[in-house]
This record gives sequence, C-alpha cells and structure tokens, in this order.
Amino acid sequence: MEPRPDRAGCAPVSPSIPDADKHVLSDHDISTEVDGGLEDWRPLFGQLAARFATGDFATGARLVAKVAEAADEQDHHPDVDLRYGFVEVRTWSHDVGGVTRRDLRLARAVSEAAHALGVSAVPAQLQAVEWALDTWDTGEVKPFWAAVLGLDEAEDDAVDPAGRWPSVWFQPTEQRPGHVGEHRQRWHADVRVPPEVVQERITAVLQAGGRLVSDDQAPAFWVLEDPQGNRACLTTWLGRGPGPAA
Repeated sequence: MEPRPDRAGCAPVSPSIPDADKHVLSDHDISTEVDGGLEDWRPLFGQLAARFATGDFATGARLVAKVAEAADEQDHHPDVDLRYGFVEVRTWSHDVGGVTRRDLRLARAVSEAAHALGVSAVPAQLQAVEWALDTWDTGEVKPFWAAVLGLDEAEDDAVDPAGRWPSVWFQPTEQRPGHVGEHRQRWHADVRVPPEVVQERITAVLQAGGRLVSDDQAPAFWVLEDPQGNRACLTTWLGRGPGPAA
C-alpha cells in the first residue's frame, strides 16, 4: 500500500503558452516557492491550494470577485470554493496536468487580494483525498469505476476533469489464488496534508484507536490502520525526490 506516484496530464498544451510556462514544477521547486513568499499556499496532489478565513459570506464573496479579476487578467482560472467563513482556491495547469509558473503568478495575485481585504490564510486546514484500488489488471477494472463514479479515464487513474470529486488511482498488485472475492482490503484512502500538521493528525489517529503500521517512507507517507485492520495513508509532498509534483 502506497500513494500513487504522480498525476497524468489532462489536455493538449496550447502553442501560445511560452515554453517556460509549460514546465510542470517539482515538489522541491514548489516547496522553495512556498518558503520564499507563497506561505499561504500548499501543494496537494498536483494542485496548489490555499484557504482564506474570511469570517463571513460577504467578505468571502468580495475575495472571490478579486480572484476572478486576477484570473481574467492572467487568463488562468482556478477552482474557487466559497463557504460561510472561508474561501478555498486551488490552481493547476490543466493542459500539462500539474503546477507551473502560471499557477505561482496567480497564487501571488490571489494572496495580494486577500491581504488587501484583511483576510488571512489558514494553510493548516488544507487537505486532499484520493482513493486507491489494488488491482492486478488496471485495464480490466478502470472502465467500470470510471463509469460508476462518472469520472474520465486517465493513464493510471480515473479523474474528474472539473476537479470536483476525488480521483481513483489503480495501484498494481500481484494476483494470488483466491484473490477475487477474498475478504481483504483492496481500497484505501490517500490523505494529503501539509507537513506541519501531519504529526498532529497521526496523534489524533492513535488517540482514536488507530495503529501506526509503518513510517518507513516518511515523510512521503505513513501507513495507519483502524482497530479492524482497515488501512489508510497520510501523505505529504516531502521526501519524493525529483520529478513533477505528486
């Protein structure tokens, strides 16, 4: 059991975009930017995300209007979730399936708008969840799960192109005699959280009766288990080496 390695691309790259803005940034690149001026933001499964504590709905609506202005000016449009008390913004470059310098520029503009309204970010409240299914034949099961969940098939996962619903990725596993119908866990949740809150989350899991199965791959991920043996992974973007952000 381990989180999937990366996120597939979504659409053809526009020829009008400069080459430097087509490059998908690595976790290290993004982490450097977060530490160097984008403290409001955190990378989550190939997206750059921020949550702003607006305190009320009207302030949130004003921030959303400012985000829309910045997005139109840059011709780069994020996903925005307006709730009473907070606004969450997630941006990634759909054409290359990851975070690029276009997203960094938009993130800076959004943070500037939030700060101008006196709104603070609460990055510790961010998280993302995706589901993983152990399978010995991705091609056999992926069409079913894409169909039943209303997702699009990608290279090694099934995704919501609108970014609204959790994706499903198919983790390779060996088939064993009696595997089909066997009472064993084949689904697990991968929960991506900011590194600064992962230990607090692990402590909460242990206090809730859970067990730490493995921290061999920390800080990339920890395997945890509930009292009945069902497992999940808490993950961060740290410790994943070179390559596009996962």
